[in-house]
Amino acid sequence: MEQWTVEHRMFAYDAYVQNGESVTAVQRLFRVHFNLGRRDTVPSRNTILRWIHSLRTTGSIVKKKPPGPNKTVRTPENIERVRQALIRSPGRSARRHARERRLSRESVRTILQKDLKFHPYKMCVVQELRATDYEQREDFAIRMQVLLEENENAIIIMSDEAHFHLSGEVNKQNLRYWASENPLHIHEKPLHSERVTVWCAIGIFGIIGPYFFEDENGANVTVNAERYIHMLNTFLRPQMKRQRLHNMQNVYFQQDGATPHTARLSMDVVRRMFPGRVISRFGDIPWPPRSPDLTTCDFFCGDTSNHMSILTNLAPCPI
Repeated sequence: MEQWTVEHRMFAYDAYVQNGESVTAVQRLFRVHFNLGRRDTVPSRNTILRWIHSLRTTGSIVKKKPPGPNKTVRTPENIERVRQALIRSPGRSARRHARERRLSRESVRTILQKDLKFHPYKMCVVQELRATDYEQREDFAIRMQVLLEENENAIIIMSDEAHFHLSGEVNKQNLRYWASENPLHIHEKPLHSERVTVWCAIGIFGIIGPYFFEDENGANVTVNAERYIHMLNTFLRPQMKRQRLHNMQNVYFQQDGATPHTARLSMDVVRRMFPGRVISRFGDIPWPPRSPDLTTCDFFCGDTSNHMSILTNLAPCPI
């Protein structure tokens, strides 16, 4: 309930006076009198006190509108100006449109939403799939379903690297496309900026990582087979021991088909660690190419004053 009537205000005033000027009592009686549920809104403390002060100082409990005609910038001319601007530049932010039209941001947003019925659709950057990928993805899903049905104790460890850019160039929160209908537009743009490369693994037991690929000076380095093997031996192997998994024969390890992962030396190490249980290109269970959406890894990186802090966002995962 957002619009309070005169009846609501007068009841609050009477309850305030009759209950020792207790705001808490007013809110409790307000909920009972107007039959509001536990999740329904009642007037806040500041709202109730503002009503009391208004009645005692002005004799009115209703806020009076200032004299004179109401002025609005939502004129047909401004609405048409904003509409034409959005047609020319639908990917431009409402803030920038407001600045160029010399209108307030709130006015432009009101015009967009209430007058033009536009919605800011967020652009989605996705991996391009080839015609042959769909069948491989379906085969993988069926095979994994059978595996999990036959072995209820199977544990899937999913792993991946992610590049986190240190500049604001790739802030996808700014990628909006104003339109009356979803244009299903895909934004293609090369992203070359300073970044760090982080590896992480996720299983039902929790998170392993993050692991930063960097040199002895802390500078970001490209992942190759040698550095990937070093991570497996010096980081993943000790971390696996700390997890204290009761039966390693039930643990499956997933990695995508990146060259550092599937090089001969890398695959030799992974196969020794998880014999017969490697989900990968050239592995025991083929991983479908160009399928990052099938892994549960989802990284978020924030820049701190001294170093990078990693937050891992986990959705409920059935595996």
